Amino acid sequence: MMPQPSTPRVCSHCDGFPVVHVTTGTTTPDGQRRTLPATCPVCKGAGTRTAPAVFARAGK
Repeated sequence: MMPQPSTPRVCSHCDGFPVVHVTTGTTTPDGQRRTLPATCPVCKGAGTRTAPAVFARAGK
């Protein structure tokens, strides 16, 4: 049996939204809200993860 190629899957921790901007609660002098980017620590901002390796038992 040939191993199947691993296809990238959506990250289960960020659900495909790897970078979000969180408001700090303050505003700039022109009235816009200040935000900080937060990156998913699991997929490192990619939004996808590779499938875990599956072991197949061969033989008796």
